[in-house]
Amino acid sequence: MSNVSYYTAEGLKKLRDELDHLKSVERPKASQAIADARDKGDLSENAEYDAAKEAQGLLEMKISKMEEVVANARLIDESQLDTSKVLVLSTVKIKNQTNGMEMKYTLVAESEADLKAGKISVSSPIGKGLLGKKVGDTAEIQVPNGVLKFKVLEITR
Repeated sequence: MSNVSYYTAEGLKKLRDELDHLKSVERPKASQAIADARDKGDLSENAEYDAAKEAQGLLEMKISKMEEVVANARLIDESQLDTSKVLVLSTVKIKNQTNGMEMKYTLVAESEADLKAGKISVSSPIGKGLLGKKVGDTAEIQVPNGVLKFKVLEITR
């Protein structure tokens, strides 16, 4: 099963840069740590060697997962986005029906989510609840402490 994720050009570049850093900087560091520990003598009782080998294994697993994410990443052409309904990369202005508070969020891939920057993941409860909604629709979203109702006020790119 492939997990296709959609990214902005900026988000995909950031992901590729992080992967390159892991491969070109962190991988050699891990190899050097193993070599340094190996040079200290008997490997059967060398905790430093065991820790370095374990760290290398975790690093390789992280690299492998990131390579899979990059392989399944798709770039979104923001100029082709439909603003008649909420989609990935839509910027949506919503109003909380309970307290009247208005918020503006951009729906992005999980790895690009940054609440401080107004970017929420499409896989978050609010993101999932807003997908496919049109201006004027009300989204009822199940959250841990009940149901939130948001009215969609505006959809832009």
